[in-house]
Amino acid sequence: MGEKWFIEKIEHDGVAFSLAVTEKLHEEQSAYQRIEVYQTREWGRLLVLDGCVMLTERDEFFYHEMMSHPALFAHRDPRRVAIIGGGDCGILREVLRHEQVEHAIQVEIDERVTRVSERFFPELCNANNDARAELRFTDGVEWIGAIPPESLDLLIVDSTDPVGPAADLFTCNFLRAARQALTPGGIVVQQSESPLLHRDSVIAPLQRAASEAGFDGVHTLTFPMPSYPSGWWSATLIVNGGDPRNFRESDAAAKAFPTRYYNAEIHRAALATPELLKPL
Repeated sequence: MGEKWFIEKIEHDGVAFSLAVTEKLHEEQSAYQRIEVYQTREWGRLLVLDGCVMLTERDEFFYHEMMSHPALFAHRDPRRVAIIGGGDCGILREVLRHEQVEHAIQVEIDERVTRVSERFFPELCNANNDARAELRFTDGVEWIGAIPPESLDLLIVDSTDPVGPAADLFTCNFLRAARQALTPGGIVVQQSESPLLHRDSVIAPLQRAASEAGFDGVHTLTFPMPSYPSGWWSATLIVNGGDPRNFRESDAAAKAFPTRYYNAEIHRAALATPELLKPL
């Protein structure tokens, strides 16, 4: 019998990503999506939602670190943080490495993603019992529209691709509600897909939506993400007053916690704008 492979085909972009797998560890259909966990030969465990790679143990740190630390160090004093999505809890883990964070709430619509992650990816969930952490399982769009004004310093939107229900997280209406929920100087960071594949379909519309929602600072940073389409990913920083390219560089350089990719030099380099994104 030949070797088994998990293959994710991205038909509209004409590409595919595959990993050699040794066994399927888990499969279930939640109320929202199909959840699968595989053991791969070289990349550790693999989490798949509706046929799409969400993370592997080998490279998850690129995404989780770059979706959290640049925004946290860009804010002058992040104390109240919300994560919309993020059911695998990797971003929550990174957020709570920052001692000044007093409360971090993760708002994930599908509780089963979190429970499966606690079972199969415990290293991502080691901050779930932190006294500062709160897990809430509800719709993030509805939640952000209902919270009091100026109740958050930082909002991290760790969504799936902008299709189906997740598409609402990329709209002007959502960002307008997020702006009301932020304190002056507050920041939204939104995963914004591949600069190579999704420049015109995701990054440019997101930047326009942020401006239309009243934000005065928008900047997209880029980083490697080997297991995502094209291997090159982005996060868009959206600031409610200020320049998203500014950050507490000395604090980043002296960070008191370990990382595998992020540091002050990487932060500065990630802010450089490739030529293909400059016309935006």
